[in-house]
Amino acid sequence: MTDRIREFLRTRRPDGPCLVVDLDVVRDKFLSFAKAMPDTRVFYAVKANPAPEVLALLAELGSCFDTASVAEVRMALAAGATPDRISFGNTIKKERDIATAFELGVRLYAVDCEAEVEKIARVAPGARVFCRILSDGAGAEWPLSRKFGCEPAMAPRILEHAHRLGLEAYGVSFHVGSQQRNTGAWDAAVASAAGIFREMSDRGITLKMVNLGGGFPTRYLKNVPAVQAYAQAISDAILTHFGNQVPETIIEPGRGMVGSAGIIKAEVVLVSKKSDTDDVRWVYLDIGKFGGLAETMDEAIRYPIRTERDGDEMTPCVLAGPTCDSADVMYEKDPYFLPVSLEIGDEVLIEGTGAYTTTYSAVAFNGFEPLKSYVI
Repeated sequence: MTDRIREFLRTRRPDGPCLVVDLDVVRDKFLSFAKAMPDTRVFYAVKANPAPEVLALLAELGSCFDTASVAEVRMALAAGATPDRISFGNTIKKERDIATAFELGVRLYAVDCEAEVEKIARVAPGARVFCRILSDGAGAEWPLSRKFGCEPAMAPRILEHAHRLGLEAYGVSFHVGSQQRNTGAWDAAVASAAGIFREMSDRGITLKMVNLGGGFPTRYLKNVPAVQAYAQAISDAILTHFGNQVPETIIEPGRGMVGSAGIIKAEVVLVSKKSDTDDVRWVYLDIGKFGGLAETMDEAIRYPIRTERDGDEMTPCVLAGPTCDSADVMYEKDPYFLPVSLEIGDEVLIEGTGAYTTTYSAVAFNGFEPLKSYVI
């Protein structure tokens, strides 16, 4: 926790669960990426945390933006980004949304099939497209499904189709899985991208860009490599597989940019047991899966939790949210150790929550308000 967040919580005492984001941390993270990868453009993943203050800071620092909807395109523009700094990175887009983004000046689009290419060709003539390929995501704590991307062998056909329809076949993208702690995870994907570049060259079409995606982690309960370690591993992979023909590169950090900048303040609502002989207590907070902690699903992301009683004896606890839904249990398979002395009304601080929390709590399920956010 930063001193700025600590002082804010001490003096403001906001009621109910809330997220507090320190912009100084976001600034430091952006500068770390820019320094470690000076020849790579940063496209911040807006979905991670679209707070206007975060977007405005990043726009001022020179960041580009990866967007998944027209609404996010408008957010990036409102924050001060010019259209040439915006990518429409969702591979699933309504044709009318592509048309709107094109009217707003966006010229860079993701695809993973011929049908998506055809939509773009109809309403965004001459736009640049990059084809997303599948990656296994091994080593990621929040692995991605096969929802986005195609098998690498399909990519040349899709990109050639784009070229034939008058679009610019610009490059290849992939995502190695969110919260990727293995710095070597990019190697196989870069190798696939290089193979696609060669195949396209044989077809008389020159690709220019590799989108290295996101995956850069936030520190939760386990240490993670520094940005510099990822930068070195990625640079080595590009030199190994592309040789002297180094492509343009972009990255799409989201979690790695804002995750460590945020702290959620929450409150203990209830402490109980399910039987007199139960060694495990149930601790219910005023925030749960439906209030912003959706990434505790399958206990994939385990957030650091701090209390004022952390020096006391610890005991295993099931951690759950306040809603009237049995799925609103965060940690049960692997109980969380919390102080035996923890009581109803105690404040808990959930660290590393700057990413993928407010965006997952937009609906007031059960009447519980969406997660409040304060950016300082």
